[in-house]
This record gives sequence, structure tokens and C-alpha cells, in this order.
Amino acid sequence: QVQLVESGGGLVQAGGSLRLSCTASGRTSSNYVMGWFRQAPGKEREFVAGIGRDGGSIPVADSVKGRFTISRDNAKNTVYLQMNSLKPEDTAVYSCAANPTFTMVAFEYDYWGQGTQVTVSS
Repeated sequence: QVQLVESGGGLVQAGGSLRLSCTASGRTSSNYVMGWFRQAPGKEREFVAGIGRDGGSIPVADSVKGRFTISRDNAKNTVYLQMNSLKPEDTAVYSCAANPTFTMVAFEYDYWGQGTQVTVSS
């Protein structure tokens, strides 16, 4: 079992930045590929970014390319999502997830955090 806890969400103006953190407990998170997803009201959950066990990058969604960066610190069992140049359309609940193998399909992930709200005002 892996427990995931996100933090770092909040309210920010358009053009601003936030850094989300996802800290894992239980089994070592370095055994898992980690992903960030988001879900806006009335929309389906969307893949944002993923990162391999050793920190190897996985392509991010086109909608955030060049603005969001994913990284991980296995010594801290933590994955980060640095979000720059935020736009109102980035407003959503952001959740991290863990899985033994990479996938962009949300329901294929084994473990999920509770999510953190990101609100970008115009």
C-alpha cells in the first residue's frame, strides 16, 4: 500500500506560479511511476505529467507544455509539480497517483492522493 498526500494548492492570479508536492508513505515511492492529473468541474480527469522511477521525464500534456515541470526526490518520497504562467483554465483539483508502470489513463493507476485545489483568477 502507498499513501499519497498532496499539498501546495491555493488561489493565484493568472501569470503566477505554484508548486505542488505529493509525499508518499508506505511502500517506497521510488518503486512507482508517478503521475499528476487534474479535474475541473464538469470535465473528465486529465493527465498532466508523469515521471519515471529514476526521474526520467515523461511527456507532459500539450496544454501545460513549457509551463509545468514535474520532478521527484526519492530520498524524500516526494514528487513535485512546478506550475508557471498559470491560466484560469488551469483551475482544477490536482491529484497525484502512483503505478508500477507508466500510463496516461487515470483508472489504471493503483494509488491516489486526495487532491489539492488550484484556482487561478483572471
